[in-house]
Amino acid sequence: MQEFNPLLWISGTIALYFAAELSLVLIWESIRIRRYSGLLRCVFIAVLAICIGCLVHVVAPLKYFLTAVLLFAGFAQEYFSTSAKMEKSYGAGWRRKMAGTVAIHIALMTGAVIFIIPFVWLVSTSLKEEDQIFKYPPVWIPTRQVQTTLNGHNYGISRLSIAGRSVRVAEISTLEDEKSRVQILARQPNAGKIMIVDTRSLSKVRKYGLRWQNYSDALDFLPKGTHKGLVYLWNTIYVTILSVLGTLLASSMVAYSFARLKWFGKEVFFGLLLATMMLPGAVTMMPVFLIFRYLGWVDTLRPLWVPSFFGGAFSVFLLRQFFMAIPHELEEAARIDGAGYWTTFWKIMIQQVKPALAAVAIMTFMGSWNNFMGPLIYLNSPEKMTLAYALQLFQGEHGSEFGMVMAASTLVMLPVLILFFFTQRYFIEGITLTGIKG
Repeated sequence: MQEFNPLLWISGTIALYFAAELSLVLIWESIRIRRYSGLLRCVFIAVLAICIGCLVHVVAPLKYFLTAVLLFAGFAQEYFSTSAKMEKSYGAGWRRKMAGTVAIHIALMTGAVIFIIPFVWLVSTSLKEEDQIFKYPPVWIPTRQVQTTLNGHNYGISRLSIAGRSVRVAEISTLEDEKSRVQILARQPNAGKIMIVDTRSLSKVRKYGLRWQNYSDALDFLPKGTHKGLVYLWNTIYVTILSVLGTLLASSMVAYSFARLKWFGKEVFFGLLLATMMLPGAVTMMPVFLIFRYLGWVDTLRPLWVPSFFGGAFSVFLLRQFFMAIPHELEEAARIDGAGYWTTFWKIMIQQVKPALAAVAIMTFMGSWNNFMGPLIYLNSPEKMTLAYALQLFQGEHGSEFGMVMAASTLVMLPVLILFFFTQRYFIEGITLTGIKG
């Protein structure tokens, strides 16, 4: 039977998806036309199918499959039994259109949940205590062990079974061979008694709470000369801002030249520019390193931002597609008014490609902020490291302390999330319009 378990899970999930689609259509329909008897029937079908599935004594995959099939069968029967009446009242295509809309939204919500689960797990783990991180099934809402104060010290509270009776004890210390020294708390039999018990016999008393201490601990373990990571943050901001400015300035000028100016060999050089996108980074890594070493820029931040002032192939291509879609009448009008190439470029053309510039800026920001290979190759001094490189070193030193590692990762990722949250409209607009006009 076990070899059929994956098939049962997959088949049950498909049936559950169809059942969810039909149920949402029926619920939406009932609310929209104020036919609340249909809403009650949907609730009855769901409760009946779940109850029958729970009463069947079979293995979990088969129980899941049967419950999903019962839900689908019940909602399908309700859907098709009312189809003729709904088509007669609201038209033949009304319900099909509603079903299509619901199906699209279910698919989009499923994809959103799948992609957001790793991020939720990251944030949740950064707020957990160490003994909760590897629990299965995973603990999504962190809890903390209840604390008590004895003789001016804080100790965690656990439950211990003594002579068939559960008592609360304070975990005073952890000994070798999985032993713990505990003290029975007040207002219980043998209160104040100190014992040595097996750690596995203790059950921690927990309450919902977040361990923000992981974040402060992660900052405290950074080298003192970095001022709790502010030096890494400044280096990263410095490199990122210059990289964004350099990429926008150089790429926009090169793209304007390829798109609007006429000069000999333009198409050939543009083809060569696109061909550089096919070269792996390992091919140019050594020659570029030798150039920077000859210039004396190794162990400085210059190799991380100076290349951006020479533009990027993808950024040039993206902006060129936008420039090519701008009507030529704008340039002609500017030329009649006496504007030169630079005035036309800066005051007219740049204003028309703001969505593309925003998309390039966001992508350059994320690439520069998360750049690890560049600092690894060119930087040696700790005071010149960026956040991505410092995070990797922090993980190497504290890899076993997963709460602190996840807290540090969240802190590094937070600025990128904030930026994308406020600028996602420009990013999506730039990519979408480029795809349409290109």
